[in-house]
Amino acid sequence: MLTIDNYLDSHYIHRSNWLRAAVLGANDGIISVSSLAIGIATASTTRDPILLATIAGLVAGALSMAAGEYVSVSSQTDIEQADIEREKHELATMPDIELNILAEIYVKRGLKKETAMIVAKELTAADALGTHIRDELGINEVSQANPTQAAFASGAAFTAGGLLPLLVTLFAPVSNMEYFLYGFTIVSLVILGAISAKTGGSGIAKAIVRIVIWGTIAMGLSAFVGYIFGVDL
Repeated sequence: MLTIDNYLDSHYIHRSNWLRAAVLGANDGIISVSSLAIGIATASTTRDPILLATIAGLVAGALSMAAGEYVSVSSQTDIEQADIEREKHELATMPDIELNILAEIYVKRGLKKETAMIVAKELTAADALGTHIRDELGINEVSQANPTQAAFASGAAFTAGGLLPLLVTLFAPVSNMEYFLYGFTIVSLVILGAISAKTGGSGIAKAIVRIVIWGTIAMGLSAFVGYIFGVDL
């Protein structure tokens, strides 16, 4: 049976937080590790340096992504909590002003002043703090992110993405490894773009073109650097 909660949860926006972290992590894992491997492969004639650099890039990148995501989301959460505490204080010390602020918000959304004040009073009576957090501060369950969840999703996704070029460095011939890496990476990016677009409900073609273009630029520049500074490793 379809309920209101189930209907609301079906919207794509409810997936935005974890989907953003997962897509960013996987995309970064594929492109970063592939670019690093291509740069070393262009400059090397043996497999060991390529493999070592790829593994190091995979481990360092996954930890960096997880730590960066955790710190970033935690900072956002701290700011939100500070605003919530400030809102509590303002509701306790100047409730009339806060009521007028709330009514003005509803007026800007299209309600008449009289209707807006009625709505503001009823919502304030029901849950003053929750109403101001949602309508004045713009904080809700969708926009709030969990630092641990975001960090795990980002780190795990980077690892999954980075494992793909690692497999290429293990089994592809050294002489043409950069071409194998590029081809395999492009295919992986196309798949990732299609999956992320499908999951997020956006256009698949647009997502694929965007991710392939930037991935190609990153790998091309890495190969160029490897070619310019290439030595027998």
